[in-house]
Amino acid sequence: MGLGQLLVSLIKIAAILGWVYGVLWVLGRKPLWAKVLGLLAAFGIVQLGLTPLGNFQVLNDFDRGLLFQACAMTMVALGLNLIYGFNGQFSLGQWGFYGIGAYTAADITYRWSNHDASGLFVAGLLVILGGLALFLVGRLVGRLKGMPVLSQFTLYLAGMIVAAVAAVIVGNALARGLAPAFGAADSGSSFLLGPVAMNVLLLLAVVIGGVFAAEVSFLFGLPVLTLGSDYFGIATLGFTIVVQTLMVNTDTILPFPEMKGGRGMIGIPKLTTWFWAFVFMVAIIVIMRNLIYSSTGRAIMSVREDETAAKAMGIDVARYKLLAFVVGSLFAGIGGGIYAHYIGFLSPASFSFLVGFNPLIIVVFGGLGSMTGTIAASFGWIFFLEGLLRVILGQLGTEAPTWRYVLYPVTLLLLMLLRPQGLLGTVEWGFLKKPVFQLRASKDAEPAAAVTPAGK
Repeated sequence: MGLGQLLVSLIKIAAILGWVYGVLWVLGRKPLWAKVLGLLAAFGIVQLGLTPLGNFQVLNDFDRGLLFQACAMTMVALGLNLIYGFNGQFSLGQWGFYGIGAYTAADITYRWSNHDASGLFVAGLLVILGGLALFLVGRLVGRLKGMPVLSQFTLYLAGMIVAAVAAVIVGNALARGLAPAFGAADSGSSFLLGPVAMNVLLLLAVVIGGVFAAEVSFLFGLPVLTLGSDYFGIATLGFTIVVQTLMVNTDTILPFPEMKGGRGMIGIPKLTTWFWAFVFMVAIIVIMRNLIYSSTGRAIMSVREDETAAKAMGIDVARYKLLAFVVGSLFAGIGGGIYAHYIGFLSPASFSFLVGFNPLIIVVFGGLGSMTGTIAASFGWIFFLEGLLRVILGQLGTEAPTWRYVLYPVTLLLLMLLRPQGLLGTVEWGFLKKPVFQLRASKDAEPAAAVTPAGK
């Protein structure tokens, strides 16, 4: 790589980080029209950069791949920051839920593109009936005071198994009824395989993949979150290893031959566009920000600060631990679905526990409990370390790119020594700043000063 190329790459990275700041700034504008126009402008700027203008293109195919990876990583890392940074639960299972969302969403669209609607109906009914089962069991458990956690887990698991059986039976029956609408197996003229239908399918598949990852996290987290933070981290690491092992054996132990086990799943429709990546990322940023600054968010953070004090104030610590874990896993599952439909190929090696440390490093780099730091670090990590640094090392030899796994921990060690609060610390940009409320004053009272929410 020449000096000119290096300079252009650094300018692109700086521009991307400036673009991230711009998105957060326009989201913080009060008028709705300003938000909408600002987001349209932010979307359009990148879309223009991805569009070839003759023989010139600002963001080439390599940059395009990094951009989609950065969007997916932002979703995963924000979820982990909710679990670890804001709730204080050290988790190494985020990559496992990322994989669950990716494989679930990919299987739905793969089957659909091969004239099989069973993936959509079975998975869709599973998350609906499973959610209903979890709700009903929760109501029952709420009436039975003092039930041990393992007994609750048994009831929830039984409810999910019943829901899964019902989803398989009913979903396959519905899929058989829809099969004639696809037309001949060798024709692609069916409306169900058209651009509109496939984009709607992508939306449903990604949401279903995220919700399924959240329901799995509920079942896993219910008994495991009773452990201390260190033991919880070990348990989530084991969960990631189990998930990857199941991925390797999807065509043997699990009845999913289309996933091809350790050989990797091919033929996934490449449906992810910049529109979908942008929409899902912005939606998760908005949800995360509103959750953190709500009363629920303050309860989640109180658990991180002092569990004993939180209990003394009447906060259900177990409930808010589980809530943060489930919502964080939902974000990871959505990110997995977006990435799977960009790359078009899923390999179990991509979901190993070693790669699963990436979101944790990003969260620590950006700053624990900092939404802005997580977003900026996600884009910076992908574009600089996984992009520019990988290209530079690749020119030094075929084995040189593996040296980045040496540079990562060294850089992280230096950061922890020199700036333990992360690159941005507690700094938040634009929309992610703490909201300021103006108290209403009575006619006889003096004007009230602007205050921040209680506990802030």
